Amino acid sequence: MKKMAISIRYGILIALGLIIYFLTLSLFGVQTNPIYSLGNGIIVGFGLYQSMKVYKLYKGSSYDYQKGFMGGIFTGFNATLIFTVFFAVYVTNINDSFLPEMLSGWDTRYHIGVGTVVFVAAVMGFATTTVLTLSFMQLFKESWNIKHSIPSSSIKA
Repeated sequence: MKKMAISIRYGILIALGLIIYFLTLSLFGVQTNPIYSLGNGIIVGFGLYQSMKVYKLYKGSSYDYQKGFMGGIFTGFNATLIFTVFFAVYVTNINDSFLPEMLSGWDTRYHIGVGTVVFVAAVMGFATTTVLTLSFMQLFKESWNIKHSIPSSSIKA
């Protein structure tokens, strides 16, 4: 399985997880509560971690930092793009009252439209992807530390 296939597959799975989570929240009427955005981070984090782990297993000893990082970024960006398209369709066609309900608690003097909210959702997805990918790469990268073995004869008691 190639890096792109892994990125696309896991990107779609992450997006499906986000969509199901969002629709579940909307069933209970809490989709506008910002505290539930933490669930998005957990879903994206789990999916990115799994994607990067599978890619490292696939590459074996030829795995390097740059390719692992790009795999994580591609995965997260695929998921973000798919979820952003869903979110735009949801806000404009499925639930017309979502945007006014979400913005009712904000003190704003500017007109905030659908485009702005969708853009912010996309930027938040891209930022989450970048931060989590950088964090997970610390777990998957090879250490540059030199391993010294101290001969037992040089240790003085």
